[in-house]
Amino acid sequence: MNVNVRNDYNKELKPKNGMAMLLLLILGEIVSIAGFVFGCIFVERSMIALIPLIICAIIAFIVCPILLCGLRTLRPNEAYVLTLFGEYYGTLYGPGFYFINPFASAINPASENALEKAAAANAEAALSGKATTGTVQLSTNKRVSLKEITLTNDKQKINDQLGNPVIIGTVVIWHVTDPAKAVFNVDNYVEFLSTQCDAALRNIAREYPYDESEEGDEKSLRGSSLEVAQRLKEEIQCRVEIAGIEVTEARITHLAYAPEIAAAMLQRQQASAIIAARKLIVDGAVGMVEMALERLEQDKVVDMDEERKAQMVSNLLVVLCGSNDAQPIVNTGSIY
Repeated sequence: MNVNVRNDYNKELKPKNGMAMLLLLILGEIVSIAGFVFGCIFVERSMIALIPLIICAIIAFIVCPILLCGLRTLRPNEAYVLTLFGEYYGTLYGPGFYFINPFASAINPASENALEKAAAANAEAALSGKATTGTVQLSTNKRVSLKEITLTNDKQKINDQLGNPVIIGTVVIWHVTDPAKAVFNVDNYVEFLSTQCDAALRNIAREYPYDESEEGDEKSLRGSSLEVAQRLKEEIQCRVEIAGIEVTEARITHLAYAPEIAAAMLQRQQASAIIAARKLIVDGAVGMVEMALERLEQDKVVDMDEERKAQMVSNLLVVLCGSNDAQPIVNTGSIY
């Protein structure tokens, strides 16, 4: 993936204490009001020298509310990405109450797109006139969350290595490590991650069959879940590195054949299971027959020729391998 983007968005701001600035601005507002009143009273007594005091009080009265816009609050595991007149200004980390440049504005395209989608959903609900269980909340939060977030995409129909259509669902746990990259390098880092997860899942699923072969030496989506999950995580991480995102875990949560072949594949699995069971039964029966013949010859219970041995082996295999209970028959004659 060759993309021309900047990677030097790593300026961490060192803001001033917000509480101290708040008290200072409140004090300045009070002093400006008091100075304005004091100047107006004494100007009436022809003290023209106090006119500059009145002007300074008016300016302070206007400036202090503007400076109040620079007060910002951050909760744990959140960050502000700030721009000043279109240029990257810095990133504000850490919980607390801070004062920054009041003209610096926070930016978060993910929240802006969420706001647009919420507005569109509200408009659609209003036009359709359908009753809703709740109202979509419009959020203007520009903070970038650094918490662990779970992404669950819709289930996808993907062809495995053998061309069989399978339904796969995944869950990805991720968090933002570089808020500035997440904001500036991609348009919407949440949608970008979702798209890359779908693309990576399709790429990985095509390299494995749904189930292992009869020999059991082939890796598969169902039998090698840990390896597939690790490869999926690495594939997604490689794709979203540009957005300052770290993938903590990626796992397959749903895996099944597509409905159009599910019945046929179920019959195939049942047939394979029956064959495997019959093979095990035959192997055990042959071993028991061999042991019986060896014991009879060793203890010299009966002296049998090859034809009698063949008859005995046939009877034992019928009893041991039959699916129904054996019906004993007493033979009082001779086989000759």
